[in-house]
This record gives sequence, C-alpha cells and structure tokens, in this order.
Amino acid sequence: MSLLEVIFKRRSIRRYRSEQIPDDVLKNILEAGRLAPSADNAQPWHFVVVTEPKIKEKLSTGIWNRFIKDSAVTIVGCGYTDNEWSTIDVTIALENMVIAAETQGIGSCWIGDFKEEEVKELLGIPENLKVVALVSFGYPAEKPSPPRKKSLETIVHYNKF
Repeated sequence: MSLLEVIFKRRSIRRYRSEQIPDDVLKNILEAGRLAPSADNAQPWHFVVVTEPKIKEKLSTGIWNRFIKDSAVTIVGCGYTDNEWSTIDVTIALENMVIAAETQGIGSCWIGDFKEEEVKELLGIPENLKVVALVSFGYPAEKPSPPRKKSLETIVHYNKF
C-alpha cells in the first residue's frame, strides 16, 4: 500500500483486540515521532508510553476516552511550556506515530478528552511540560466506515479567502 493509500484509508479506532504490540513495531512508531521535524530542530517533546493496565484504566475516565483501557499502548505527548512551537511540534511527532502505526497494521485514536493536571499527576509529568494530546494504539477490533468529509471546494482557498 502506498503512503497516500495509508493516509486515505486510516480511521480512528476505538475498539482494540487484546494482543500486545511487538517491541520492534512499537519502536518503529516511537522512532517515527522522534524523527519528526520541529521548529529550529528544538525537538521540544517527551512521550510517556503507557502500557500498565491500571494506569490506562485511570486515563479512561472521560466520556470520550473510555477505550484507552483497552488499548495496547497509549502515548502521552508532552511539550515544553517555554517553547512557543512545542504544541505544533508535538502534534507533528504524534501524527508521524499515527501514520507509522497504520502502515504496520496498528490502529490509533487521538484523545483530547483529558484533564491535564490529572494526567500530569498520574504520570509524574514535570511542571515545565504541558500535555498536548494522548493517542491510543492497538490492533483494531473494528473497521469503521469512512466518515463524511467536506469537499475540497468548500475548504480550500487560493491566494486569499
């Protein structure tokens, strides 16, 4: 499958099979994040890889993130608070991880439903870091249909709005 096919066919997965992700596959996912571009090559990120069932259970307390507990891995992307580009850079790194996962048959889902201070306390994340996003990963136990998307004509503007 070409990279474009991977991107075009990727879906958010909220139901996972119980099998674990092999270490080499997880390393590829993390390596894809590590190699992401960042402003001035600052690499203002840290990633907490959560595999412990009790911690995943505690991260699964929101209305829209209950599936975290069933993921093989949930990665918490953090950026330095004193770096104005860290939110963008961490997001790019996490997206690289999502694409790397998809190419290896691993599903994922972005998670924005979290309470930052609770996540920081649970995971021991230092004060000089902000939690940008969580992404769950695992072997898909579902194959969602493509969602309806707006047409390019309604969202793309050339040279001015």
